Amino acid sequence: MFFSDQSGIDNGAKVVSDIINTFVFVSVALQAKQDFLEASPYWDQTAVPVNTAKPKAPHTGKVVSNKRIVGPKATGETCHIIIDHNGELPYWEGQSFGVVPPGNRAKDGKPHSVRLYSIAASRYGDDMSGKTTSLCVRRATYWCPELQADDPAKKGICSNFLCDAQPGEEIALTGPSGKVMLLPEDKPEADIIMVATGTGIAPYRSFIRRLFEEDTEAAAAYKGVAWLFLGVANSDALLYDDEWQTAKAKAPDNFRLDYALSREQENKKGGKMYIQDKVEEYADEIFTRLDSGAHIYFCGLKGMMPGIQDMLKEVCTS
Repeated sequence: MFFSDQSGIDNGAKVVSDIINTFVFVSVALQAKQDFLEASPYWDQTAVPVNTAKPKAPHTGKVVSNKRIVGPKATGETCHIIIDHNGELPYWEGQSFGVVPPGNRAKDGKPHSVRLYSIAASRYGDDMSGKTTSLCVRRATYWCPELQADDPAKKGICSNFLCDAQPGEEIALTGPSGKVMLLPEDKPEADIIMVATGTGIAPYRSFIRRLFEEDTEAAAAYKGVAWLFLGVANSDALLYDDEWQTAKAKAPDNFRLDYALSREQENKKGGKMYIQDKVEEYADEIFTRLDSGAHIYFCGLKGMMPGIQDMLKEVCTS
C-alpha cells in the first residue's frame, strides 16, 4: 500500500484500523449465541413488530455494502444490499421493509411513494449484530426496441436507486410490515415448502438462515423439512446458491433444494422448465406433506401464480 504524504499514511492507517475493528466486531457477533432478539417463548408472535417507521416519518438507515450477486450471463442485475438500522427497526423473518426513494415524481412533483421489498436477512442481520438488515433487489429496466437500448426514462426509480447506492448513503425505510409469511415456529415438526422466482427468494433466505445458520432455539427445535424451489432463467441467475449448498451439507435430512432453470432445463413435455413444472414433478409428495401439516409459501413475480394454480388444479383432478 503506497501513500505519497503523511496525511495519506494517516488515512491509510485509519482505513486499516476500521477494517480490523469491523472484522473483530463481526467475528465476535458470529461467535455469540443469537438469543437477544427472541420472544418468550421464542415462537410467541404476539409482539411481532409492525409499522415502527411510517411513510411520513421513515427511519434513516445507511448502506453498509452493496454487491452484485449474479453472474455475467444472468438476465438482468440483482444486488444484495446490507443496511444499518442501528437496532432501531427490529423485524422478524418473513416481513418486508418499505423504501422511499429520494426526489419527487416528474408527473406531479410529489414525493415518490413507498416500494415494498421482502427482507432477505434474519432478525439478527448478516453480521448477527441485530443492527442491520438486507434487501435482494433486481434492477428494473425497460428495453426499447426502437432505441435498441434501455430507455432511462422508463427505468425503475427505486430499484435503480438501491442498486446504485454506495456505502454510507442514506436509505429511508418504513415498516416492517406483514404477518402472513411468518414461520410457524410453534410447530417445529412442520415441513416448510418455499416456492420462489427471482428475488422472491428474499424471505426464504431469512428462514433458512434462522433455521440452519444461527444458534437459536428455533434452529435447535426444528425437526421438519425445509424444501426450497427456486425458478430463474439460467445458472448465472441463481441467488445465494453457496448458502443453500452449505445448508444442505449441514442438515441433509432437513433441507431440500430444487431449481427450475427455464433456459437450461426442459419440462416433461419438452418445453422450458418453469417453477410450476419443477413443483409438479413432486406434486404427490407435496400434497402428502400438506395433508400432514406442511406450510407452503409463494413469493416472486405475480405471473408465476396462474401457472402454479393451473398445475395444482390439474394434479388435484387427475
